Amino acid sequence: MSMWHKLKEVEDRYESLAQQLSKPEIIGDRDLFHKYSKEYKSLTELVTVYRSFSKASEELAGSKELLASSSDPDIREMALEELRVLSSVVEDLEKQLQILLLPKDPNDEKNVILEIRAGAGGDEASLFAGELFRMYSRYAETRGWRVEVMSLSDAGPGGLKEVIAMITGEGAFSRFKYERGVHRVQRVPATEAAGRIHTSTVTVAVLPEAEDVEVKIHDKDLRIDVYRSGGPGGQSVNTTDSAVRITHLPTGVVVAMQDEKSQIKNREKAMRVLKARIYEAKQAELDAERRDDRRSQVGTGDRSEKIRTYNFPQSRITDHRIKLSVSDLDAVLGGDIDQLIDPIVAHYQAEALRGETVVQ
Repeated sequence: MSMWHKLKEVEDRYESLAQQLSKPEIIGDRDLFHKYSKEYKSLTELVTVYRSFSKASEELAGSKELLASSSDPDIREMALEELRVLSSVVEDLEKQLQILLLPKDPNDEKNVILEIRAGAGGDEASLFAGELFRMYSRYAETRGWRVEVMSLSDAGPGGLKEVIAMITGEGAFSRFKYERGVHRVQRVPATEAAGRIHTSTVTVAVLPEAEDVEVKIHDKDLRIDVYRSGGPGGQSVNTTDSAVRITHLPTGVVVAMQDEKSQIKNREKAMRVLKARIYEAKQAELDAERRDDRRSQVGTGDRSEKIRTYNFPQSRITDHRIKLSVSDLDAVLGGDIDQLIDPIVAHYQAEALRGETVVQ
């Protein structure tokens, strides 16, 4: 199927959905209305660009016809200028269409469960884990996404041993998925009298929130333990058994939550994280099976893969996947991480386009 035939089919489907969404019987069916609305929204950008392309192509054809049919110097000069501008517009829109037609990651529009853990490096790793979480929280805020802390383990002023948070917002996974892996920091600790650079690491896991239809968990497959939540050093901070530990017996996945005073709330949070981890494990199995077909992907997203180094003495961040260096450390830690993510997305799209066979 040619790209243009496929685009016409998409436009026809888009118009059909618009008609369906105006019918009272569809509006009255909540599930069906939600399904059609979601599909309609997902096609909007592609159809908008396609229609802009079609309009620009028609205008370009008109300019070519005018140039061929007129001998008037002024008219020919005007037609040549229009030809130059419209040719560029059509070319840019065609590139946009090719990118929009690339296979979509089905998880891209999902919410994110973000897990940050201090790795090697002691106190410095914990401090940087806290800085990364603040960086991601500020980034989410600039995008209009909500950050909900689900579990947090402190490690002194400004430091974190571990934090698990839910990032809620349209397209959150499409951006955060490029952050999973090992983040390395190089700097001189405040306690280092000799001024030696210390290297430490933080691991970042990014899980798409799993929907119930994607992960079926049966009660018989769960072992649920309740206990009293504890504070620093094991000190009890709650007189009731509000903390919850859920073990998924078939996979061995364990999730514990104790931040809420309510056992019910801790259980709800634990189940959301449990589903996401099981879903991620299933996706990893599928990815392994399809690995030969995914050579164009930037990085594997594996937690053990060192993806980025933050060099404080030189105020430089280096992304090792695409060998990108940015000398804007303060801005990045302030939440401006699009300057790191955008080049990775562009690199992935370029690699995918080179291997894409949509146009025949």
